[in-house]
Amino acid sequence: MADANPSILSHLSIGTNHFDRALVFYDRVLATLGCKRVMEHPGAVAYGRMYPEFWVQHPLDGQPASVGNGSHIGFVAQDKTSVDAFYAAALAAGASGDGPPGPRPHYGEQYYGCFVRDLDGHKIEATYWDATSLYDIYVEPEAPSEAH
Repeated sequence: MADANPSILSHLSIGTNHFDRALVFYDRVLATLGCKRVMEHPGAVAYGRMYPEFWVQHPLDGQPASVGNGSHIGFVAQDKTSVDAFYAAALAAGASGDGPPGPRPHYGEQYYGCFVRDLDGHKIEATYWDATSLYDIYVEPEAPSEAH
């Protein structure tokens, strides 16, 4: 079963200083990508489509949550419409825009995405990659067999 998951990550977590507000925010925003709460513990909630991949929680050391400089979290969108919906839902839920939906050819011709800052300032992204084009570029086609 492990081979069926193409991700290289098991999960990741972010800290929040506004737990209840963060849950309302991520409930709304991640729903646009087909994600929901899949696991809950006191002070920690995990989101995913099936597995607990993205955790929102109080920092375990009891110190205030802080934002990592140079880090961001990218979520997979199934299509461009989902990227647009993610951005709109995030702004409506209190996020600040950090890059509206659209292509970014410098990331690759197949990229379409957006960036926002959540209520704690974490930079989050929704990304759609045209998988058909990526397959054609990155997966080597089989060599033609020799005719006998």
